[in-house]
Amino acid sequence: MTILSTLKVFATHPHTCSYLPDQQATTLFIDPAAPIDSTAYSQLSEMGFRRSGPHLYRPHCARCNSCVPARIPVTRFKPNRGQRRVITRNSDLHVIDRTALNGDEYYDLYARYIEGRHRDGDMYPPTRQQFDSFLTREWDLTHYYCFYQQETLLAVAVVDVMSNGLSAIYSFFDPDIKARSLGVYAVLWQIQHAQELGLPHIYLGYWIKQCRKMSYKIDYRPIELLVNNRWVAMT
Repeated sequence: MTILSTLKVFATHPHTCSYLPDQQATTLFIDPAAPIDSTAYSQLSEMGFRRSGPHLYRPHCARCNSCVPARIPVTRFKPNRGQRRVITRNSDLHVIDRTALNGDEYYDLYARYIEGRHRDGDMYPPTRQQFDSFLTREWDLTHYYCFYQQETLLAVAVVDVMSNGLSAIYSFFDPDIKARSLGVYAVLWQIQHAQELGLPHIYLGYWIKQCRKMSYKIDYRPIELLVNNRWVAMT
């Protein structure tokens, strides 16, 4: 018996895909009233589910399978030359683990990030309501890893700590500081943090080959993709 057999699952009507505009998307959602603990969350992540705000979801499209769940096996990960340079460039940063994003500095950084990097996306223009519903609906296992250069906030990684790994929910950062590659560094830091916690995986969400903004996930090698309900390693 799988965990899905004990939960109610709802499906949306077909709607325009956020990543591939020429496609119609259908999404499965776990009943938001269902009690989900770390064990259940971990099992659902193994099946390709992802969290957004209070919802656990998974694409379930009739004619498209472009959204492929991806995870990094952290014990086997080896940073490439460019990633090692990113780690070196950001060695002066320190990280504070926060349990909530209380304060204007976090929303201000988020708004600047959306305006600077995602003006063509469905999250533009940024609003405080959007920020609160998407990122501050934390669960008991949600951590906000805040990256600082001295007293200046440069990036935030929203991460759920599950029993089988870290789920990289979202990250946002100063869009004007391009040389640091802060988005890349946030993932590399999470890999190191998972290693320190003794957790086996970083769940990155969905790799979409045809979508430039989602295709970067394949740069972390080795990586595992969920294909036909089986995790397949790519080196």
